[in-house]
This record gives sequence, C-alpha cells and structure tokens, in this order.
Amino acid sequence: MSIVKRIVAGGFVVMACAAGAQSYPSRPVRIVVPFAPGGKLDVTARLIGDSMAKQLGQNFIIENKAGAGGALGQEQVARSAPDGYTLVAATTGTTIVSPLMIPTPPYSREDFAGVGIMAVTPLMLEVPAASPYRDFKSYLEAVKANPGKVTIGHSGNGTTNHIAILQLQDALKVRFNIVPYKGSGPALVDLVGEHIDSMMDQTSSSLPQVKAGRLRVLAVGTSQRLADLPDVPTLQEEGAKDFEAATPSALLAPAKTPVEVIRLLNAALNKALADPAVRAKLKELGSEIRETTPAQLDDFMRDEERKLKALHAQGVLKAG
Repeated sequence: MSIVKRIVAGGFVVMACAAGAQSYPSRPVRIVVPFAPGGKLDVTARLIGDSMAKQLGQNFIIENKAGAGGALGQEQVARSAPDGYTLVAATTGTTIVSPLMIPTPPYSREDFAGVGIMAVTPLMLEVPAASPYRDFKSYLEAVKANPGKVTIGHSGNGTTNHIAILQLQDALKVRFNIVPYKGSGPALVDLVGEHIDSMMDQTSSSLPQVKAGRLRVLAVGTSQRLADLPDVPTLQEEGAKDFEAATPSALLAPAKTPVEVIRLLNAALNKALADPAVRAKLKELGSEIRETTPAQLDDFMRDEERKLKALHAQGVLKAG
C-alpha cells in the first residue's frame, strides 16, 4: 500500500473511531463484578450503573463472574473488545494483587484503562473494648516491646486490610503477629471475643460493633479524620508518614478503549457521585466519595502497583 493510501486509510480509521465515540453508547453496557452478588462491590456497581444508565440512555447490566479472588471476571474484561461496552468493577486486589499471586497471571494492570473511582471505604485499626490499649500510643509501645507477639487480624491474604498491615509494619518499622481469616466476619467474632489483640478492617463492617461499644478504634487509615469518628486520629497523625489505607472500588475498561468514550463514562460516573441519593446510599454502605479523572485513577493504580510489587519482592505479600 502506498504512503498516500496508508494516510487515507488511517484517516478513515480515525474518523470511524470519532464517529463511534459520538454515537456511544448505542447498546447496553456490561459491568462485570468479579465476585458473587450481594457483596459491597456488587451493590456499589449496581447503584452507580443505574445512575449512569439514566444519564446515557442505555441499560448498564451487571454481570457477576466470581472465582479466583476476582481474577476470572477481571480476565474476561481484559480480553474484551476495547469499545466501552464491557467494564469491570475492580479493586486494587483484583487488578494488582491477584496477578502477583498467580504464577502465570492472565492479565496485568496495563491491560486496563481507568474510568474513575466509584467509592472509597476507609480502613481502621481497632481493638476490643476491654483492651488494655486505650490509645494508639500504648498499642504501638506494646508492639515495639514485643516484636511479632501482638496479634492483628485481617479478612484474607491479599486483601486491602492485609496489605495495610504490611504497609503499616514498614512505615513504623515494627513486626506484628498477623492472623489471616476468611472474611471480616470471622475475624470480628474473634476480636470481640478477645481471641486476637487487634484488627485492621473496613468501617462498613466494623462501625456497627464500634457504635455498640464492643470495639474501640485506635486510628483510621485515611489521610483525614472520619466524620463518623471525629475524635479518632489518623495513622499519619500518629507517626506513620504519608500512610493512607482504604479500599477503593473503581470502574475500569479494557486498554485502548477510545479516549472520548472513557471521558464520557467518567463524566457520567462523576455525575452519579454528585447525586444526593447516590451519595446517601454510599454513606449507608460506609463509603466515601472521591471523584477522579481517568488520569488520576491510572496514576493511583501505578503508584499502588509499585508499593505492592515491593512488598511481594520482600516475600511478605504472598498466597496462602
């Protein structure tokens, strides 16, 4: 093909892509949730999807594809056509951690383009109400005085709860006795029963126990204090420099999805997050709003991948 013909052909491709973006969406959009129905990520995706559907005039259909810690659903989207009609409700766990845990990962972070963050669930460090640790200072003193002995539970290896503990160890130069559980529920039972000393958990699952007086929060992982816990300091305030721990849920598209389609989806997502009804429901779920651009989400994911790869290289982030 001559240079002129290649240029003309290339021009037709560009025009076709632009025309496709202008008509998007012309059919229903799928959001794959890589976990079973009923979980927090599933509820969040349905809430956001319903709002985006009203704005864009097409149905947003939720498809649950559970398995392999979220890797099955995420892989499906990585292999989908980059046309904006298949998205995934993702976490840092499914996007970054799962590939690190799999010997031959079926996808990587680079296989996705960020649309935006749907919600952020804060993490907090908590102890039983009867614990001798009345504040973070006394807790930290005990951890430093007894390396590897103070127990701290989490909801499973590779979860943001687990990763937050590993990052906190590194930030404070301490060593915990880390106890994994299969979900927050069993860990909370043991924490309330004083079978473990402490736990790192989401506000969504732990706040009811805190409000009931069964647990006490020593510090929160967010960079700012929480509205629900205004008297509880952040871990940054307590000496963990630049530390931030939360569980974000994000909307991702396959890599190479047209930029204009990504921008349209991001605008619809952020408009959904501005809806008072959506905000109220997310608050009920224990989530916070953090509007982002696609570039901000991509930067966030790259930064998280750098941190997580470092933990994996140290041998502290591993399957099992």
